[in-house]
Amino acid sequence: MLKLFEVSGFKNFLSPIRIDFSDVKNYQFNENCICNNLLQKLIVYGKNASGKSNLGLALFDIVSHMTTNNVTPGLYNFYLNSESKLEFAEFRYVFVFTPYQIDYLYRKNDNQDLVYERVILNDDLLFEYNYAEKRGNLSGLEKLIPTLNLNFRGSDSLLKYAITNSALPDNHPLYQMMSFISHMLWFRSLDENRYIGYKSRSSDYYDFIFEGDRIKKLEDFLHVAGVEENLVAKTTPEGKKKLYFDTPSPLPFFMVASSGTRALYTYFYFTETCPDISLMFIDEFDAYYHYELSETIVKLIEKMSHCQAILTSHNTNLLSNRIMRPDCYFILSDGRLTSFANATKRELRAGHNLEKLYMSGEFDV
Repeated sequence: MLKLFEVSGFKNFLSPIRIDFSDVKNYQFNENCICNNLLQKLIVYGKNASGKSNLGLALFDIVSHMTTNNVTPGLYNFYLNSESKLEFAEFRYVFVFTPYQIDYLYRKNDNQDLVYERVILNDDLLFEYNYAEKRGNLSGLEKLIPTLNLNFRGSDSLLKYAITNSALPDNHPLYQMMSFISHMLWFRSLDENRYIGYKSRSSDYYDFIFEGDRIKKLEDFLHVAGVEENLVAKTTPEGKKKLYFDTPSPLPFFMVASSGTRALYTYFYFTETCPDISLMFIDEFDAYYHYELSETIVKLIEKMSHCQAILTSHNTNLLSNRIMRPDCYFILSDGRLTSFANATKRELRAGHNLEKLYMSGEFDV
């Protein structure tokens, strides 16, 4: 699991901003939001242009150089913070795979090329390398993987090259880290097919639904969400299957479905085709949802027991200790990310109305 993330110099984050997943408070409710004493389910609030989307992009930057998974073009334009005097953005990830901890720090320039990498395994330096100066300390890496031939590395990440070309035990923490990164997924409810991670392509977005019993599963899912129509597959005169609402005169799903229903289809697509997500970030996850549906989706995500999840939202109806807990709600403002639990001196209890406190300015930071 991810224990800590920190970024600086990226997009609108001039100064370091961090998510400390280990900052778990002693609340005795909604413990399904916590796993292995780490925050597992989070919702981030913030005004427009506060950086909620950029937070997700920063968190998923690691996917671009450690995997071959998809990164939708254009998402990382204007990479560096315009006010920074440094020529790089810095990212730090701390992963925990008990009893191991991996501290991975790297820097990238405006072309998104690696200029520096450092890996600490538990308390020992595995390696650090300066790409601009082409030098570093590789002694720990050479000791761990003595057969590693760096002459064939090319411009790859040294960490990626080492993991890919090693013969370590299957349960080695570096392999666990690579598996975690490979199964990270970012997507938006506002767009049908913009995503980062997990898959190398999503060309099956419209056709996956015709496999097995997925039409029935989608139909049941939509019924729970309040969309009462049934679904049916029909073959066009050109011989292509398409999804329809099963009405007296069948209506093509993607032509007549509301924005909210299409957003539900996107959610269903990713959760159905990506069954073992390690960390999921859904940007503006409930942009088209009724508040009751938003709560339903949160409860479904909370049942994903092995997945860390971060949602961004403007929906204050979700601010309830009945749904989550104060250390899992965050405010992003002025380049700072603060949990509700840390944003007030008040001792927050299960009976507090978090939405009312939020609206009254109790958590202004």
